[in-house]
Amino acid sequence: LVEDYRFVEALASTIGYAAGQAPTVEAKARLAEFLTTVATDETDYFERSFDALGVPDDERGGPPESPVTRRFVDLLGRASREGGYAETLAVFVPAEWVYLTWATRAAEGDRPERFYLDEWIDLHAVEAFASFVAWLRGELDAVGPSLAPARQRRVARLFERTVELEVQFFDAAYE
Repeated sequence: LVEDYRFVEALASTIGYAAGQAPTVEAKARLAEFLTTVATDETDYFERSFDALGVPDDERGGPPESPVTRRFVDLLGRASREGGYAETLAVFVPAEWVYLTWATRAAEGDRPERFYLDEWIDLHAVEAFASFVAWLRGELDAVGPSLAPARQRRVARLFERTVELEVQFFDAAYE
């Protein structure tokens, strides 16, 4: 949870980059709305969870400590700063899509009793989040065909690398 929280700052920046790069005002507004959700609802969830788990204030924030989280933060930052809307979506879409998929499946089974596990599922297994992820996927699908072949390959590599890092991130939690 601490590493995930430390990742939220990079995620928020990625959302901000996407909003700044988005081709329409409507897309900018949709991304800004999601950024507000991350900065409020998710931050509140993390703070309450840390309180319940007794995580000291000085251990909650700051730069990521795990190598995989550092690699992930670096990937998000480079893709957003060095690329355009397509590159930013290429790292943003799979990160959110993985959370939606995992949480949706977890919501179908026995729910955890500990609120910080159960609420994590609820943050990501709701219709509003599913709708947002579907919209994000549509944005990437719409911009992809207009890219030059070399850029399409770059976007595909960024997407695949994000999925690899998501798997490594979850695996690291179990190690």
